Amino acid sequence: MRKILILFAHPKFEHSDIHARLLASISGLENILVRDLYELYPDFQIDVQKEQEVIFEADILIWQHPIYWYSCPPLLKQWIDLVLEFGWAYGKSGVYLKDKYIFNAVSSGGSAEVYSNTGRNRYTLEEFLRPFEQTAYLCNMRYLKPFHIAGTHNIPKEDLDRKAMEYRNFLLKLRDEPIDEPFIQKP
Repeated sequence: MRKILILFAHPKFEHSDIHARLLASISGLENILVRDLYELYPDFQIDVQKEQEVIFEADILIWQHPIYWYSCPPLLKQWIDLVLEFGWAYGKSGVYLKDKYIFNAVSSGGSAEVYSNTGRNRYTLEEFLRPFEQTAYLCNMRYLKPFHIAGTHNIPKEDLDRKAMEYRNFLLKLRDEPIDEPFIQKP
């Protein structure tokens, strides 16, 4: 059974039915740990050593967050900048993340259609997430395809419940079963 670490970053979590529902769907599951970065570090003073220790124990990491200006919230970006240090996460002696799996679990107010080459945003979600994929590549991690809930401003409760169960089932599959190559993004 793999250990999953969710690095959750939402600066307005109290207003997010989407992420509250996703986290509720996995609450209490064995070997799945959620670290709410805004709860842990409201002052943005990240304990790098503690974060590295927690990551070291995980097999799969998830950056869970809403899409903010085509990227992640600022605390998650700071977490990446500080925790994934040269000599620890990458570089000649940076081997501590090698072969761990990682992906983004994201929500967007915009529909799936706006995240396309012909949509209002002009690029696919995967293209907006390319810096995360490159970060994983630099750290010798295996980047999986993102989990995306689109159109969150108008999502019906039934659709949200269905997506929450998809998320739960996906994490259980990642935790308990072999990971299929089609889930892995190719650089």
